[in-house]
Amino acid sequence: MTAAHPPSVAPVSLRPGAVLLIDGCASVQFGGDRALRLRLVSVDDKPTYDGWVWLTGYVLGPRGEAVARRELYVQRAGLHAIAPAPVVGVQQRRPVAMGRVRG
Repeated sequence: MTAAHPPSVAPVSLRPGAVLLIDGCASVQFGGDRALRLRLVSVDDKPTYDGWVWLTGYVLGPRGEAVARRELYVQRAGLHAIAPAPVVGVQQRRPVAMGRVRG
């Protein structure tokens, strides 16, 4: 028997850099002690069965280090987000002090 997500869980955003828990909810092959954490690199756009997706990423070890690169075929609805993808390219702007120009 696999664990099920509560019906109120929002779909996981599949952006590079996100850390996902891949367990029996995503595919029976990752049930029990075969669950893993994956830092997402890419999502393949090749056609699949409805609700399934090919993911490429790095399996993370106990200290968060990448230990293996993997391609996984999983059910999108069964993915758990552990950490969102980092926001890249967005910088906080500092206010510019407007002063008089001396001349």
